[in-house]
Amino acid sequence: MFEKYFLFLLSFLFSLSFATAQTGSMKGWITDTKGVAIPFTTVHLKNKNVSVQSDSLGFFEFKSLEYGDYQLVFFSLEKEKLTKEIKLNRAEVYLQVTLDELQQNLNEVVVVSKREKNFGRNYLIAVENFGIYEGKKTEVVEMSEINANVATNNARQVYAKVTGLNIWESDGAGLQLGIGGRGLSPNRTANFNVRQNGYDISADALGYPESYYTPPLEAIERIEIVRGAASLQYGTQFGGMLNFRFKQGCNNKPIEVLFRNSVGSWGFFNTFTSVGGTVNKGKINYYSFFQYKRGDGFRENSGFDAYNGYAAMSYQITPKFKIEADFTRMNYLAQQPGGLTDKNFNDGLIRSSFRKRNWFNVDWNMGSISLTYKISEKTKVNSRNFGLFASRYALGNLERINVVDFGGNRTLIKGNFMNIGNETRLLHEYNLLNKNNTLLVGSRVYKGITRARQGNGNDGSGADFYYLNPDQLENSDYLFENINYSLFAENIFRLSEKWSVTPGIRFESIRTSAEGYFMQQVFDGAGNLVVQNKTEESLGRQRNFVIGGIGVNYKINPKNSIYFNFTQNYRAINFSDIRIVNPNFKVDPNIKDESGFTADIGYKSSKSKYFNFEATLFFVKYNDKIGQVLRADQPPLYLDYRFRGNISDARNLGLEFFGELNLIQFFKKDNQNIEWTLFVNSALVDARYINTEDNSIRNKKVEMVPPLMLRSGMQFRFKDFRATFQFSHIAEHFTDATNAALTSTAVEGVIPSYQVADLSLGYRYKQFRLEGTINNLFNQYYFTRRAEGYPGPGIIPSDGRAFYLTLSITL
Repeated sequence: MFEKYFLFLLSFLFSLSFATAQTGSMKGWITDTKGVAIPFTTVHLKNKNVSVQSDSLGFFEFKSLEYGDYQLVFFSLEKEKLTKEIKLNRAEVYLQVTLDELQQNLNEVVVVSKREKNFGRNYLIAVENFGIYEGKKTEVVEMSEINANVATNNARQVYAKVTGLNIWESDGAGLQLGIGGRGLSPNRTANFNVRQNGYDISADALGYPESYYTPPLEAIERIEIVRGAASLQYGTQFGGMLNFRFKQGCNNKPIEVLFRNSVGSWGFFNTFTSVGGTVNKGKINYYSFFQYKRGDGFRENSGFDAYNGYAAMSYQITPKFKIEADFTRMNYLAQQPGGLTDKNFNDGLIRSSFRKRNWFNVDWNMGSISLTYKISEKTKVNSRNFGLFASRYALGNLERINVVDFGGNRTLIKGNFMNIGNETRLLHEYNLLNKNNTLLVGSRVYKGITRARQGNGNDGSGADFYYLNPDQLENSDYLFENINYSLFAENIFRLSEKWSVTPGIRFESIRTSAEGYFMQQVFDGAGNLVVQNKTEESLGRQRNFVIGGIGVNYKINPKNSIYFNFTQNYRAINFSDIRIVNPNFKVDPNIKDESGFTADIGYKSSKSKYFNFEATLFFVKYNDKIGQVLRADQPPLYLDYRFRGNISDARNLGLEFFGELNLIQFFKKDNQNIEWTLFVNSALVDARYINTEDNSIRNKKVEMVPPLMLRSGMQFRFKDFRATFQFSHIAEHFTDATNAALTSTAVEGVIPSYQVADLSLGYRYKQFRLEGTINNLFNQYYFTRRAEGYPGPGIIPSDGRAFYLTLSITL
C-alpha cells in the first residue's frame, strides 16, 4: 500500500513538471577561459541585493524575477570580478559567463579579505550538488577560512561554529571523528550519514554505520552538514548528513604542489603533500595527496602510525557530460592505553595506562565513479557508483578496568566490510503558476556484507592480529548482509518571491540477514572451562516502509528568513547490537529498529554588516529508542554491566543559537586589511525518557546529552596575519539511562562539566605559510567519554596542553 502512495505522488510531481506557465528567470553556466566549469562562484544581483552560488558544475539561477534591467556581479577566488548588464524581457534568459584569471598585480590582501568574510561558516543554497536544501537546517564549514589545528583534525576547533554538537575526544591525532548532534551519541559519528564527495564512507551505512576513517582536513574544501531532515535524501538516520568535499586541482595551472609539515607535543609528526592541476585544454582536472603522521600519544601506550592516500580526476568530455573518479586508501595502527577508574582520574593519573597489550588496526579502501549529464538547460542527471573494502581489528584485554591484567590470551575482534552501491539523481526545473519550481527524484541500490569474528588471540603484547583457533572461535563468527533499495523525491514549490514549500517522500526496502554461531562458556573459580555450548543462528528480517516530510521557507528580505521542517526518521539496528561478546555490556536479543521524527523552526539572519545570527528550536521524538541501562549480574558476583536494548521512548527538546559580531565595523568601516569578529555558539537541550514502565529510567535524562554546550571565540586578521582564540564549556551529563553517578567499573557515571580553550596563529608570506596552535591552552584535566570497549574500558582522558607548528609551501 505504501508503494502505491509513493508511486502516485511521484507521478503527480512529474505531471506538474511539464505544466507550462510564464516565467521570468536568469540562469547560466560559469567557466574559465579554457571552458572548465567554475564551481561555487558567488553571483550577486545588485538590483535586489541578493546572491546565489553556482553548483559543482558552475550552474547558477535566479528565479521569479520581474521583467526589467539587472546588473549581475560574479566573484570567484583567483578570478577577475565580472559585472554584466542584463535585460530580462522574456520567460528565460540563459548566460554563458567566462571569468578571466586574476591579474598578478592585484593586491593579494583583497582576495584574502573576500574569502574570509564569513570566517568559515556558511549555508547550503536551496539547490546544490544534486541536493535540495530549501526549508532545512544546513551548515557549511569552509576549511580555507578556518584557523585551526588541521594536522590533527582537531574537531573542537573545526566544528566550533556548528550548533548543538557534542564532541568525543578519543585520540589526539584525529584518527577517528566522534560527533553527535541534538542529543545523539557521538560514538564514531554513527548517528550521522557520513560521506565524502557525496558517497558513503562508513563501514556499513545501515548495519554498522560507524566511521573508522576520517578524511584529513588538510585536503578538504568544505564540510557540509544537514540535520535530521536529510533522511529523505540520504537515508535512514536521526542525526543528519555529514559530507566531506575534497579539494580539486588548481584551475589555472597544469600542476600545483603543496608541502605541509607539522611537529607537535609527544613526538607528533605529520607530513602532507598534494599535487593537482588542470590539463588537456582545461578538460581534465586532477588532485591527489599523501599523508603520513605518527606520534607517541599523550598517555603511555598510545603511540600510532597512520598513512592516507587519495587520487581523483574529472574529465569534462563535453559541455554537457562529465565523468569523475576517485580512490582513497588509509591504514593506521594505534596502541590503545585503556581506560581509567574515577579514582585514577581524580588522583591525577591521567597520563597513566593500565593496558599495555591493546592494539587497534584499521585498513580502509574505497572509490567512486560519477557520471553527470545535462539533458537540457532544465534537466540534469547524476549517477554515482561507489564501493568499499575495509577492515578493523581490535586486540587486547576487554576486562573491566578495575581488573588487573595479569597476562593470558587476549580477545581479538575482526570486522571485514565490503559494500557496493549506486545513487542516481535527476534534477528538473519546471514552471508552474508563473513560478519556477525544482524537482529532485532519485534511487539508491546498496549491498553490504560484513564478516564479524571474535575469539582468542595470543598471550603476547605485540600487534599480532591472528586467532589461536581460527576454525573454531571461542566467542562468535557471523556473516551479516544488508540489501537496500530506495526511491525518493523532493520538490520545491515556490509560491511567491518570499514563500516556498518543499515536501518530500522516501520509500525504503531493507533486508538484513545474519548467519553464524556464538559460544557460551562457563568457567570455575580457578579459570578452568567447565561448560561450552555452541549456538548456530540464521536470522533474516525484511522491512518496507515510507517516510515523509515537509519544509517551509519564508524570506522576510534578502538577509532574513524563517524556516520550518518536519521529517520522519528511521534507524536500523546495528550488527553489533545483534551479536558481540563483551563483559562490560549485554544486548537484548529482541532488539529492534528505532523510528520517530525530527522537527525544527529557525530564524536566520545573514550577510549583515554588523551582526549575523541563527536561532533554531528543535524537537526529536524517538520510538523504541536504543539505549543502555545499568544492571547487575546475579549472585555471587553482583558485577554491574550495561544492558543495551529498546529501553523506552524518548524526546529531545532544544534551542540552538549562533551569533557573530563584526567588531571592526564599530571602529572603521570597509577596511579590507583588518577584520575582527566575536562569535557565540550555544545549545540548550533537555532530553528525557518517556512512555516507559521501567521506574529506573522514567523521566531520566537521555545519556550523552549535555544540557548546555557553549563555544565562543574571537577571530582577528590583519593583512596576512590571523589569530583565533576559542573557549568551550560543556555541562555535566550522564553515560547511561539510569543516570548513575559512579560505578566501580568506570564504564558508567557522570561526565563532569569541563572548560577548554585553544589558540591558533597563522602568517602567510607569498607561497609560504606558518601556523601555530596551542590546544588546551590552560592545561585542563577533563574527559569526554567513558568507553565500554576499545579504547577503554573506563574513562578516556582528553589530552593536556599541546603545542603544534606547521610550515607549508605552495609551488
